[in-house]
Amino acid sequence: EAKKSCVISQVGDNVFAAVKLVLSKRLKEVTDKKKSAILKDLDENLTRAAKELGYSLEQKTMKMKQRDKKVVTKTFHGAGLVVPVDKNDVGYRELPETNANLKRICKAIVEASSDDQRMKAFAPIQEMITFVQFANDECDYGMGYELGMDLFCYGSHYFHKVVGQLLPLAYNLLRRNLFAEIVESHLANRSEENVDQLAA
Repeated sequence: EAKKSCVISQVGDNVFAAVKLVLSKRLKEVTDKKKSAILKDLDENLTRAAKELGYSLEQKTMKMKQRDKKVVTKTFHGAGLVVPVDKNDVGYRELPETNANLKRICKAIVEASSDDQRMKAFAPIQEMITFVQFANDECDYGMGYELGMDLFCYGSHYFHKVVGQLLPLAYNLLRRNLFAEIVESHLANRSEENVDQLAA
């Protein structure tokens, strides 16, 4: 649903579960008997293969529910973030803005009528970046991760430079180096057109 919003919807913890959910939705929409028969056959084959290979077809598995219990904060994408937090609560520090306020700040930046207005609207983001630097120094890597992810999800090119600074660093500090490489590559080729790679 990338064109509609940045919200992530859980559709299972494997490809079989995701495809099963898509098939179920399509089966409800299809009126043509021939297409319906093809989809039912595919559904049966998929279900059999998943069972033989030991994959769950549940939309929300126990493992996914356990992950949800570890979420330290909700984000623009709705799935929340999980970062390691020790017994002294080191690992995550809250942003000084609510999601609603951060969205208002982002909107003001994107809709600014001039570069001068945009720079003024960026002031709260710059202040948060300073807070992130302090948090990183004190091993609270989740703060930069959250701000970077929220700005990434907002999607405007005005945030690409900031996201390019925040997210790769947060991923590397959290020892998720591959994600740092992915976001850098994605930002270099980000497009609002043709976001559905499966639609081609």
